[in-house]
Amino acid sequence: MPNTENAGRLFVVSGPSGSGKSTLCREAVKRTDAQLSISATTRLRGKNEIDGKDYFFLAEKDFLQKVDEGEFLEHARVFGNYYGTPAQAVRQQLDQGRNVVLEIDVQGAAQVFASRPNAVGILVLSPDSEELKRRLTHRGRDSTDVIEKRLQKAQQEVEQAQADGHYKHTIVNDKLETAIQELVALFNE
Repeated sequence: MPNTENAGRLFVVSGPSGSGKSTLCREAVKRTDAQLSISATTRLRGKNEIDGKDYFFLAEKDFLQKVDEGEFLEHARVFGNYYGTPAQAVRQQLDQGRNVVLEIDVQGAAQVFASRPNAVGILVLSPDSEELKRRLTHRGRDSTDVIEKRLQKAQQEVEQAQADGHYKHTIVNDKLETAIQELVALFNE
């Protein structure tokens, strides 16, 4: 039986593609004792990404088998690829008293909040839609078509996050250092 008295806290950080949530999470984790959960995905590995450090890269059939076996705390299909959070690793960290950060989309977060209503929801936003488009374009990862889809989905994600009531904190990522400090303060509460 897990020791819930000394259990860590679960933080769910969400935001549209290009909001800067990955950068904020990585930097805030470096400055705190929180652990960033490593997600599994079926998308292709980027040239500088390391399996088991950035993501667990899985073939689609292997991912879906893990879904069937209940091995994910949450999972979702996003822009044609599957993403999921391995449940056992999160439980182990929490049971050891460590704070765990899930950097996941709003769709997956809804699954987490359903099973872990005490999770702390943090929504990361860019200052405005023009800045979001600039960030997505300058990343150089997506075609113009995919960028447009991401922009359309961004508005839907923000509306869903604001409507569900689980995101008690919002960070507008306008000035990077200020946004990092805000996230650090939440992790240290």
